Amino acid sequence: MVERTVTVSRRVWCSGEQTQDRDSVVVEVPVALVYNGLSHAVMMATPADLEDLALGFSLSEGLLREPGQLLGMEVLVREQGIEVAMEITGEPFAALKQRRRNLTGRSGCGLCGVASLEQAVPAPVQVTAGVRMSHGSLQRALTGLAQVQELKQLTGGVHGAAWCNAQGEILLLREDVGRHNALDKLLGALAGVVPEPGFVLLTSRIGYEMVAKAAACNVPVLAAVSAPTSLAVEQAVSAGITLVGFVQPGRQVVYTGEQRIQ
Repeated sequence: MVERTVTVSRRVWCSGEQTQDRDSVVVEVPVALVYNGLSHAVMMATPADLEDLALGFSLSEGLLREPGQLLGMEVLVREQGIEVAMEITGEPFAALKQRRRNLTGRSGCGLCGVASLEQAVPAPVQVTAGVRMSHGSLQRALTGLAQVQELKQLTGGVHGAAWCNAQGEILLLREDVGRHNALDKLLGALAGVVPEPGFVLLTSRIGYEMVAKAAACNVPVLAAVSAPTSLAVEQAVSAGITLVGFVQPGRQVVYTGEQRIQ
């Protein structure tokens, strides 16, 4: 398997002095998601937890309704990158062929291949999961986040997505160079299990597509260290998601669904 980091030479300038040393940088490779032999999406990603990425993407993008529609998966290292070959059942594959599009470079707007304005912002799935938590839980999760981000500590160049319980304990973390990928990896890891009630904490801003992914996987609370967009707020209201931005030491801002946070 491809390494997650590589070591490179660098020259550091600090306060007028220059030094030469070596540094760890995160690996970024093209990853193709292939369904029953049909290539559907290519994204730049960190080559770790790719099975989680593939399943999470499939669920959060509505390609699969539930994990049981995925029959098998194989990660194949190619000369040009990595291919995740999946075998899925007939119904979702037939639907996939109808909506086939190329999503190269999903780290951007996420609309590559969309043909109309109606397709650009579909109505989000309604969230049914519930959780009751405190503002202190968000602060505890924030404090613990840096301690569990191994790749961030090594390279400083990745996003993180964490599943936290109602007390703010981080139960699961996934990292990637792409914020969408980090969330999809986390959602894929959570798929097929019954996680302890809780919330997702992100190290990125929150765009509408992050809310849509969370809604598709029944996440009741989506929090992030940075800002939401206007459309993210609108989508959170429509989906019934509690949206929290600017989670920083001693401060956070609740935009929607404040009833879940006491």
